[in-house]
Amino acid sequence: MDIIISNTSGQPIYEQICRQIKGAIAAGKLAPGEALPSIRALARDLRISVITTRRAYEELERDGFICTVAGKGSFVAQQNLELARESSLREIEAHLQAAVELGRQSGLTIDDLQDILRILSEED
Repeated sequence: MDIIISNTSGQPIYEQICRQIKGAIAAGKLAPGEALPSIRALARDLRISVITTRRAYEELERDGFICTVAGKGSFVAQQNLELARESSLREIEAHLQAAVELGRQSGLTIDDLQDILRILSEED
């Protein structure tokens, strides 16, 4: 499982982990029942605190994306794929709302914002 941590993003590390794991589940890269790295192993691989990794796993479990079995580890939860997609859509909407608000403050039109989005999507 590839998780990339950015120390310059302004987003807490545990949220970056959650977002990337949720995205992998929604995209089908992590299948229901698939084992996740242990909290300690993930912390070691990412060179972060075990506390940070534990917080990410706790949040993922609270949101229904993973389940933890004492002594066995954490696994991708059996869940409705629509739930995972809906979670991603809510996050996207929040980011787009922030972009719209910043665009308005900067005097940009909706066409300007659409052009920016189109250019960004073509960069991949």
